[in-house]
Amino acid sequence: MASVSLNEDGLRNRKAASSSSADASPVQNRQKPAEEVVWGKTPSGQVFQVPTTHDVITALFNPLQPKSHIDLVNLALLGLQLVIFFAFPKSFTRPFFFLYFAFWRAAYDAGLGWVLTKQSKKKWIVREVQRRGWLDAERRPKVREWIKNELSMKMDADYNFDDLPLEYNTWLLFRQLVDVILINDFLSYVMFAFSCFRVPTGLSLFTHALRWVAGIVLIAFNLWVKTEAHHIVKDYGWYWGDVFFERGGLVFDGVFEMAPHPMYSVGYAGYYGLSLIVGSYPVLFASLAAHAAQFGFLNFFENPHIERTYGQKKPIAVRTPLTHGRTVSQSSKSVPADDVSSPSSVQPGARSTPPSPVRNRQRNHRPTLSVSSSVDGSTPAATDAETVTESDYDAEDELADGVGAPSERSLTPRTQSKAAVTLHDLNTKYFRKDMLGLFNIDLLRASDLQIVLLVGYSIIFALLGPLSPSTMLAIHFVHALMWRFIHSFGLGLLLKAQSDSKYMVRHFMKNYYYPPTAPTGAVEESFANWKAIYNMSSCMIYVSFIGLAWKTYSIPTDWTVGVELLRHTLGAMLIGLHIWASNESYEVLGPFGWFFGDFFIEDYPAQLEYTGIYRFLNNPDRMMGGSTFFGLSLISGSKLAFTAAVISQLSNWWFLSNVEDPHMLKVYGDSLRKEAGLTKTIKNAAMRNAKLLNLEKVSETPYGKVAQELTRTVDKVYVDTIGVVNDFIAESAPLVSEVVQGAGALLQQVPERFVIPQLAKDLSSYDSSKYTMSIVPTNPDGELRFHLGEPITIAWRAPHGHSRRDWIGLYRLDANSSETITNVNSLGRWVPVHDEEWDGDIPVSRTVTPESDDDCGEVVFKASTLPWEPGTYEIRYHHDGKYNVMSRVAPIEIYVDRPASTDFKSVRESLLKMIVLCLDSDPSLVPVSTPGIASTATASAESVRDPDDFSFWSPRQAKRIATAIKESFGVEYAPEVIIGDANVSLLANRVVASLQILSS
Repeated sequence: MASVSLNEDGLRNRKAASSSSADASPVQNRQKPAEEVVWGKTPSGQVFQVPTTHDVITALFNPLQPKSHIDLVNLALLGLQLVIFFAFPKSFTRPFFFLYFAFWRAAYDAGLGWVLTKQSKKKWIVREVQRRGWLDAERRPKVREWIKNELSMKMDADYNFDDLPLEYNTWLLFRQLVDVILINDFLSYVMFAFSCFRVPTGLSLFTHALRWVAGIVLIAFNLWVKTEAHHIVKDYGWYWGDVFFERGGLVFDGVFEMAPHPMYSVGYAGYYGLSLIVGSYPVLFASLAAHAAQFGFLNFFENPHIERTYGQKKPIAVRTPLTHGRTVSQSSKSVPADDVSSPSSVQPGARSTPPSPVRNRQRNHRPTLSVSSSVDGSTPAATDAETVTESDYDAEDELADGVGAPSERSLTPRTQSKAAVTLHDLNTKYFRKDMLGLFNIDLLRASDLQIVLLVGYSIIFALLGPLSPSTMLAIHFVHALMWRFIHSFGLGLLLKAQSDSKYMVRHFMKNYYYPPTAPTGAVEESFANWKAIYNMSSCMIYVSFIGLAWKTYSIPTDWTVGVELLRHTLGAMLIGLHIWASNESYEVLGPFGWFFGDFFIEDYPAQLEYTGIYRFLNNPDRMMGGSTFFGLSLISGSKLAFTAAVISQLSNWWFLSNVEDPHMLKVYGDSLRKEAGLTKTIKNAAMRNAKLLNLEKVSETPYGKVAQELTRTVDKVYVDTIGVVNDFIAESAPLVSEVVQGAGALLQQVPERFVIPQLAKDLSSYDSSKYTMSIVPTNPDGELRFHLGEPITIAWRAPHGHSRRDWIGLYRLDANSSETITNVNSLGRWVPVHDEEWDGDIPVSRTVTPESDDDCGEVVFKASTLPWEPGTYEIRYHHDGKYNVMSRVAPIEIYVDRPASTDFKSVRESLLKMIVLCLDSDPSLVPVSTPGIASTATASAESVRDPDDFSFWSPRQAKRIATAIKESFGVEYAPEVIIGDANVSLLANRVVASLQILSS
């Protein structure tokens, strides 16, 4: 016979019958047979024997069972529903039971979901019971006695109210509320369904029979699922017992292996079965809504609670070497707990979360990559596929700092050839913000843009109905102009931004990871995408204009009448001229010049060769680039097409004058030819003819003087116009930039403004002059300057009797309009003066400081309570959990170091400091090469780990590093790029390469 003992967590263990009696329960007089003993443990560590509980059906409807007051109320509510159903007509019962069911369903999914979430995060239910003294014999003896009687009469002899912890008794009390909600929710739905009962007309007898049989089967299946699930999880899982206390692990099998979350998925099949039986669409829609609300309960409470309680917190971007072999596991079951320690049974590629002892806690398992680790046969840490939730990360902010000798480190960039292949590196290599459906759209990626256009065109064509010819013509005209504007102005501005600031290169450099072996990967990919986008736009210009010309064209009935044949001939000649000019231009330019390669690539020599068609024209596109459009407009004979051709030519001239010409001048400078061959030849010929014909004297005649004056006037108007436009652009650019920056600043302040200051009413009882704060400086010169991520220590002093709910907040300087009242949100940048008086951001008491308490102390801003943007800030001391300011210290500067040089060694040293601070100096995350911080990795793990590797608990930490790099080096990276490197040397090498690319 086996007996039960406690493991190190105080939970259930089985061992041989000869075990020592020292393993007995603390509640000696409540021993049950050894096979049935179950132990529980409260969050404070108190171990207790879990008594036997009974299901609600037996307790409520068995006449032999005693009934508590709450049971009587429950039975009365159920009886009232039956009375209303049979006593009132259906015209009344239908809306009544619909609203009644909606009330109980909301009480279940919204009400229970809300209180359970607060209990899961902050033990709110237990704290409220404790605060109100409901179970305190001294504060509320009558309430305690009533609750004791309510609970004791429903329990067996192994239950002793006085011996069991507060958490367990609170859970039993919470069960009473849950029973009322669940039973009334169920019966109100049934009453609503039968109030809507009808026999559908127009159906055969066989269809009616099939409808009833299917409905009965679904209801029976529903009952079986619920019964089996309760048999497995018992009352502990049914009533969310793990939100209150821990209990021995449960084995999940049976119905939990049939479907994910069976209680919330297939466990609601009865809704649809009853909808079939009653033959009512309102019942069906109400069932769908109720089922959707239950999934909301699952997503907003149940799953986050599972993650908080049972999720294994694993760092992101840990590099664990993989062996050459791999297997794909198709098993849908987790690795048994007893097998986890066995190297042969470990599946490092899969998540080994323990089964949840709560109903519906069975998880889906997908086929996973199973790999073997060379590190002591233990399970390697997860890569970036495994992460902690943001809410859990907040609890990891206070971390211990270890001290140890710095490890040996290399100052050379790590290369992939020196490192073993890891799952993290494979993920970053093959998956780079890939477009998934319509998510992760990047319009500067040609493939994404093409998908968006394809979807957009498909939607537009699907929405277009029968249209008149004039409407279709207008659509084609707008379509042609749209693509011309996209090509000339949209791509023109993009190309100009690339010329001025390497915009596209910066975009790809920021958002996409490139391996160390491809330092110019951002340049190559940005140019490749530019080529595809430019080519697509060029094609669409001609396609859209040809469509317009076709819609305006009609075949002449008589080619010899008028100028029909002439305009067709001239149009074809203009089209042929454009085709010839384009081919000749491409022969000279090649793909490099055709796709504006000098805007992206600097490997090519900066020299020009005037050969081919460029012997005659400096830019053939300026003169002949629009000949096709004029040719098509001639052939179509349409004024609308001619208008589009003129607009197209003007747009092209704008592109050449404002984008291409300035860039050519910047890149090639004096090597640009002033006059083309054709221009020079015509000019020389004109001068010779003028001398031969003695035309110099013409200028002396009145007509000649008028012509010269007109020429000078036109030239002056042109120059003045260009000057005015340029001056306007030059003057408006700073204003536009200022407006954009101001709008950005306002957007940053929006989250801060969502606060309504709560002010204290007893402020007159406190002397604000006795509240003081001082900041402990870390700089040798004593200045209040702190590096981004550096902890800030505040020494405070307050008078006797100050509220224990006082708190200190950190704000941007000048964010508050008043020095005595804080009117902006702290955005989490605050710390309590007395930490034990707060549960998260909720005060747990309103006690006043006794005289024996200290009147001074220190608090530390660190991790998520720090501001993670450089700037000037202030510290404010607040009274009694309100927004009254009692003391203030300002200014405090948050800065980022900027290295004197950008060589690899200097950049690496600067990055190492940033990374350690941004990772909160967590020894389990920071690089082994960090001086003064001891690594928590095992010796075997360190032997295969690069000393410069680091990892993260959350992408938020990677975002911090990206912010620090932007402020220090002026290079922007997305958090995914930082996570992709996860190595100081790799990141330093990336920064150096980026600076070289952007500075060239």
